[in-house]
Amino acid sequence: MDRSVDVVVIGAGIAGLVAARDLVQSGAEVLVLEARDRVGGRLLNDELPGGAPIEVGGQWVGPGQHHVHALIEELGLSTFPTYTAGRHIAEIGTARSEYIGRIPKVNPLALADIAQIQWRLDRVARRVAAAEPWRADRAEELDAQTFATWLRRTARTGVGRSFFQMITEAVFATEPEDMSALWAAFYVGAAGGVDALINVEGGAQQDRVVGGSQRIASALAEELGDRVVLGAAVTEIEWDASGVRVVAGGTTVHARRAVVAVPPPLVARIRFSPGLPGDRSQLVQRMPMGRVIKVNVAYDEPFWRTAGSSGQANSDHRPLGTVFDNTPPEGSPGVLVGFLEGRHADHAARLDLADRRARVIDDLVGYFGPQARNPIAYIERDWAAEEFTRGCYGAFTAPSTLTRFGPALRTPVGPLHWAGAETAIRWAGYMDGAAESGHRVAREIAPALVRSGTR
Repeated sequence: MDRSVDVVVIGAGIAGLVAARDLVQSGAEVLVLEARDRVGGRLLNDELPGGAPIEVGGQWVGPGQHHVHALIEELGLSTFPTYTAGRHIAEIGTARSEYIGRIPKVNPLALADIAQIQWRLDRVARRVAAAEPWRADRAEELDAQTFATWLRRTARTGVGRSFFQMITEAVFATEPEDMSALWAAFYVGAAGGVDALINVEGGAQQDRVVGGSQRIASALAEELGDRVVLGAAVTEIEWDASGVRVVAGGTTVHARRAVVAVPPPLVARIRFSPGLPGDRSQLVQRMPMGRVIKVNVAYDEPFWRTAGSSGQANSDHRPLGTVFDNTPPEGSPGVLVGFLEGRHADHAARLDLADRRARVIDDLVGYFGPQARNPIAYIERDWAAEEFTRGCYGAFTAPSTLTRFGPALRTPVGPLHWAGAETAIRWAGYMDGAAESGHRVAREIAPALVRSGTR
């Protein structure tokens, strides 16, 4: 099949679908090519016993995420709050704390250290201009070190370091040793601070989409109709000043412009002719994905609520380091969602399913007691094993990447435009950032189509 359109969009996650929708609304002829047999990218719904949807990919939205909230409203969707009533559990160092509110009960010296690390990180993050972090004061100094090095120099206690390693795993799905300190500061600043990233009420985990977050992508795709082509993995892009020729299996698309809206490591799997400029090529080689196995464990009822627990638990030593109540809004079945992240995902992925399940259940029993031993369903998703994702939650930069190649992150290359959550200025890595990037590339492209006379 040969097609000619104004714009071809590669990837039917939120970024690509938002870009396509905006361009269609501006009068452009658009085609979206998606490698998978579904839309949504890193958003994916599965089913609980009884048929209720449950998110096995990205799921939360929070205050300040204006782009995704606007989408939810425009598409006629709604949200409901993450369950937080009751005691939270924190295992930090050798201490276990059950607490209500934001602050776990830990050693006062350790708590003071955690507070001063957060204060310093938030201060650095405010100095990093979100649009161009590579231009920030002391950007090269930050970018030349890993986030682990920055933490070692900043923390005063072992508990403080362990706490922020736990935070790094929970937010980035990687280890502090893997990531540039400048990327960490940029990411924190793009969200408005550490609290915005880690909090439930008032933070990034505050709300869920009724029916599951993949409904956002599905609703966008329904609007676009047959402009979205599934099972079309792009393998080749030829480009010059006049436009692009995109090959995806038996489909060839000619277009004036292309939006590439796939995770950075997947860009490297596409053959570009001519090849991409060196800075863009070097950038994607230095942006690996995080690694996470997301697990939803279902029970007949949310027994932890009856026991006075919120279902929220964190540990700096358990493989299942972060847990939330993920029960549907109807209240049953009860669901606990947990995450094996970074090094814990590395180790867990090498186990067979039965052993991995047993270790997850052991951690849930450790958090919530023997009632966690007998679930009615166990649903997991290893995002590193997904052919067209290769990791989650998002990509990050290795040291000395942003200051050397950062300007290539969003800069168009001829008729090629770059979208995706990692290219966002606000809420990078989140659904909101993906939506922002889709709006941005649509704004970049629309004037060029007018100038070229295709509209």
